[in-house]
Amino acid sequence: MTHLEQLQQWINDQHVDVAYISDPTDINYFTNFYSDPEERVLALFVFPNAEPFLFTPALSVEAAKKAGWSGDVFGYLDQEDPFALIAQHIKARTNQPHAWAIEKDSLPYARFAAIKRAFPAAEFPADASRYMERAKLIKSPDEIAKMVAAGKEADECFRVGFDALRTGITEQGVVAEINYAMMKQGVMHMSFDTIVQAGVNAADPHGEPTSTAIVPNELVLFDLGTNHQGYMSDASRTVAFGAPMAKQKEVFDVCLEAQLAAMDAVKPGLTAAELDKIARDIITKAGYGDYFIHRLGHGIGTSTHEFPSIMAGNDMPLTPGMCFSIEPGIYIPGVVGVRIEDCVHVTETGGEPFTHTDKQLQIIPVKD
Repeated sequence: MTHLEQLQQWINDQHVDVAYISDPTDINYFTNFYSDPEERVLALFVFPNAEPFLFTPALSVEAAKKAGWSGDVFGYLDQEDPFALIAQHIKARTNQPHAWAIEKDSLPYARFAAIKRAFPAAEFPADASRYMERAKLIKSPDEIAKMVAAGKEADECFRVGFDALRTGITEQGVVAEINYAMMKQGVMHMSFDTIVQAGVNAADPHGEPTSTAIVPNELVLFDLGTNHQGYMSDASRTVAFGAPMAKQKEVFDVCLEAQLAAMDAVKPGLTAAELDKIARDIITKAGYGDYFIHRLGHGIGTSTHEFPSIMAGNDMPLTPGMCFSIEPGIYIPGVVGVRIEDCVHVTETGGEPFTHTDKQLQIIPVKD
């Protein structure tokens, strides 16, 4: 069954009349069309026994058709009321839809209210956000192949970024060289804004690259990924620019031990909480538990952060086809920050990473 057929089956099972898919990445999952509509309305409406339709701004209609969506595409002009038009198209398929499935995690209240105005008797018994979590949980071989390709692109990003390190270049300058090199290779979209943080800046998890110049004898953290045909990569490496200080190397070694132990432990049947604990216990035993301040990992696929969370309290067993990150980090404010991350897919016997850049502490020679 296709993704769309599976959704239609769920709609039938839930006894709802229409599903309103509002998240752009989820629309892409079903239609192969991705667009950030900004303030405009982009929506997919799916019915149990009628043809679905895609609703877009008028300026996106042709792009949606070219992307491979073979169903109806209806557009609207900026001066038109999109929900008045949506109501007309829905009523042409099912006169008075009573039970709705909506993505409760992503549908803005204003658009929910617009549906209620158009269909005052509407009720919303089914949460399509929970459906999407489960639908996207187990990746197909084709999806995994796209993520393998995205992982290779991320490895190339690391190569370019490490080569860019030189005395005086800024964090932002390294980011610019990575992004420019990838664009020249045909990679037009990163999966998120590339992160490069040097020295104490790396102790701010997910901080933005700054105009700070990179200086010798400090660690540099890279966190990056690419978008390959709608599927994401996400990986982190921490390297030394020149000889690291003893404290920096100590923290790095603990983080690496935790990451490698968790990578080796991945197997079907192990729970997400158990995997988190394997890495966390190593960091805690070394005395840095208070500085590991986030979950071990997150799901990945058509978005960089998907269901499930690899964290304490999540007793979901790992299953072949699940894809998620393993990214322990130690962040000591004003001192040092280290994160090492690979995303993996669970196999019948273990876990296979999408990225393969060396994780041992690489010492990048100082150059001007």
